[in-house]
Amino acid sequence: MSDGQELLPTPSQEARQWAMFCHLSALLGIWIPFGTLIGPLILWQMKRESDPFIDAQGKEALNFQITVAIAATISFFLILVVIGFFLLGLIAIAGLVLTIIGGVKANEGVPYRYPFTLRLIK
Repeated sequence: MSDGQELLPTPSQEARQWAMFCHLSALLGIWIPFGTLIGPLILWQMKRESDPFIDAQGKEALNFQITVAIAATISFFLILVVIGFFLLGLIAIAGLVLTIIGGVKANEGVPYRYPFTLRLIK
């Protein structure tokens, strides 16, 4: 391509599904305490060596969920100055929407990069 991007091979259907599960497993946090972190961590650890796409998307999902947890913790303390209520709601909505978008993109075989994410796991 003329813009410097190289064409990457499309990941297999199995790799796309596992990458999608890495993103969507964060929804376990709705029912399980710390499920937002545990779900992506376990799936990424189990499948990261089977395909580079799963490895990349698992890291991305885990980094995003770590960022959300940090932001939620800070917002929780900001409840003392009232703005935390608003921020917690915003974080919850953004976390849900972006997690679903990440899962859909991974299932399409498109590498998804979450916005505003600390990339702590390289």
